[in-house]
Amino acid sequence: MAPRMTRRSWLAALPCGAALGLLPTRSQALAAGDAAPVLELEGVAGPVSLAALQGRVVLLDFWASWCPPCRQSFPWMDQMLARHGGAGLSVVAVNLDQQRGAAELFMRAVPSRATIAFDPAGDTPRRFGAKAMPTSFIIGRDGRVRLQHDGFREADQGPLEMALRQALGA
Repeated sequence: MAPRMTRRSWLAALPCGAALGLLPTRSQALAAGDAAPVLELEGVAGPVSLAALQGRVVLLDFWASWCPPCRQSFPWMDQMLARHGGAGLSVVAVNLDQQRGAAELFMRAVPSRATIAFDPAGDTPRRFGAKAMPTSFIIGRDGRVRLQHDGFREADQGPLEMALRQALGA
């Protein structure tokens, strides 16, 4: 007899995009060239605002503790920050867990130098049109969306870094 699946194990077993029926989405996703919506959230180290990062390229990532691909993307985002932070890259990782304790456990297991913000109501990914977990946006120095990427796999790393390098002008 198979073990009984809890809500958490059921969510973890799904591709994170499939589990995102839990994330309300806007009617239309953002397109390249659209202005990034306002983002002002509470963060680990104080308020987090996209407006404060104007002039920098921002890798904005929506994540949750229950998302297996998020565990893979965090070390990669740290590598990107180490490689490209001096060229003007900032990484903002917005946690969507309803319970902050779950996010804190994740961050202890998978530490990151990214700027961490919290949106337990999920309002921000709805405004951005995120439909999967994780969803990342590359936002140019001008505050406009350059790229939206849903999910995260090892094969995504090269193309995403190339898009970051292009946004940075490298």
